[in-house]
Amino acid sequence: MNTDLNNMTLKKNKIKNDNISRDETLHSSNNTVAHPFLKWAGGKRQLLEKFQELYPTQLKQKKIKTFYEPFLGSGAVFFDIAQKFDIKSAYLYDINEELILTYKVVQKDVSKLLDFLYHYQKDYIKLDKKERQNFFYDQRNSYNLQRFNINYSKYSEHWFPRAAQLIFLNRTCFNGLYRVNSKGEFNSPVGDYVNPVICDEKNLLAVHKVLQIAEIKKADFKQVVTDLNEQSFIYFDPPYRPISKTASFNAYSKHAFDHNEQVELASLFRKLDQQGMLMMLSNSDPKNNDPNDNFFEEIYNGFNITRVPAKRMINSDSNKRGAINEIVVTNY
Repeated sequence: MNTDLNNMTLKKNKIKNDNISRDETLHSSNNTVAHPFLKWAGGKRQLLEKFQELYPTQLKQKKIKTFYEPFLGSGAVFFDIAQKFDIKSAYLYDINEELILTYKVVQKDVSKLLDFLYHYQKDYIKLDKKERQNFFYDQRNSYNLQRFNINYSKYSEHWFPRAAQLIFLNRTCFNGLYRVNSKGEFNSPVGDYVNPVICDEKNLLAVHKVLQIAEIKKADFKQVVTDLNEQSFIYFDPPYRPISKTASFNAYSKHAFDHNEQVELASLFRKLDQQGMLMMLSNSDPKNNDPNDNFFEEIYNGFNITRVPAKRMINSDSNKRGAINEIVVTNY
């Protein structure tokens, strides 16, 4: 009898302490700067200091009230602008339905998401290396199979474990690289992390708060024209044009973004410029590999092109990773 009472008391104290911990985290998250909760190929977090120099003056003068990002990815530029400048609303788009599903869950039901992530963190950390590998590949297989059972157009409670599974795989796969094949199957291999942060509660609560000003849509970049307002700023960060024949990774989704799409995007950029929109666009710099490649100078002729150094980590050979230039195109 005394043992039962002691066990019951311990359980009640644990629940109480867990609730206190969650309340303390929620309170502290009010002072936390939100940063990207997913690692994403081509993420701009390392370039934000340089980008801040390239943002339009009107943004710094608080004259811009709406921000648009048609290729959302990790959202580093959105999080930077939303927390540093006085924007009132944002439109965030991506063609990757898994990415949009996860963002919407963070925006609408972050507490339920955190419950799933907490269990992933607890279960994964206690495994040895071989067990972690098996667990990862079981989750990856489940993730790929379950995509046929998800209704991506209707928000539901089935989205919570799906979003948690994506975050788990993103945090534990090789190099944090989200990669899919032509069938839409996630195929990044397992990573080798000693203590990965799967449940980053404080940051996810901060991200949830920042996302309250955003409308999040599964759509391609052309959708932006239907939502435009005055006093706006658009940032385009498309899948990069390969800088060489062997560096051709742009498989963020099952939808290809090829040469023709790059040209189509440049045409839209020019069209929106004529409508008076303020825009910034980033891409790989082909001159890293071929000094005579003037692809972007030609399709963005008449606009400002700035080159900025960035360290990219996509190459599986660590010796081939390093600083390369990226281009930033602006119409101001």
